[in-house]
Amino acid sequence: MHFKKYLLAGLLVWLPLAITVWVLIGLVGALDSVMSGVLTAIGIMVPTAQTGAVIEILRPLHGLGVVLVVVVLLLTGAMVSNVAGRWFVRQWDRLLSNIPIVKSIYTSIKKVSDTLFSSNGNAFRKAVLVQFPLPGSWTIAFQTGSPAGEVAEHLGSDYMSVYVPTTPNPTSGYFLVVRRSEVRELNMSVDQALTYVISMGAVAPDAVLSQASASSSSTAPSSAPPSQH
Repeated sequence: MHFKKYLLAGLLVWLPLAITVWVLIGLVGALDSVMSGVLTAIGIMVPTAQTGAVIEILRPLHGLGVVLVVVVLLLTGAMVSNVAGRWFVRQWDRLLSNIPIVKSIYTSIKKVSDTLFSSNGNAFRKAVLVQFPLPGSWTIAFQTGSPAGEVAEHLGSDYMSVYVPTTPNPTSGYFLVVRRSEVRELNMSVDQALTYVISMGAVAPDAVLSQASASSSSTAPSSAPPSQH
């Protein structure tokens, strides 16, 4: 009896850590493969003895792929933060938007990424409760915006676009357009809501629960009897 109990307790301790390490190792390995390809390309373009020696020193080092990605992202961000960089990005977008097959893929991904990561956007900034998949059954969703275009013409302004993630893999899910009056907004953050969804409801948002209990206890009427005079 104790053997099974201790085995499950140990599994609960080590399993999240093991999965996290496994994912990180896979990510670093993939980025190292990219870095190895970059070093090979440099060796082909600059075939000198000094370049070959430097490449042989850098190739066995793990984690250089992560450094390469961070450096490229920082340099790209610095470049597009000025007028010349923004002009170059516009020309790049115009070029890719004129390629037949690439156009549909690139344009769709760019619109989604601009919506998700824009500093003034509202996508995935709020967790809500919606009735899904049946009336009376509630699930957590994330507001992605408001209907626009032809959808807004048919439905009106009293609707909200939401994304309902699946469990335990939130990267797949359902896109719904629901009435605002039928949506219940949550005080929990997006991170807390995602944790709640991924854990299938097993990990409750402690911060929100503690705040709610504290506020309810502070507003609850005192049960102490009145003093006798």
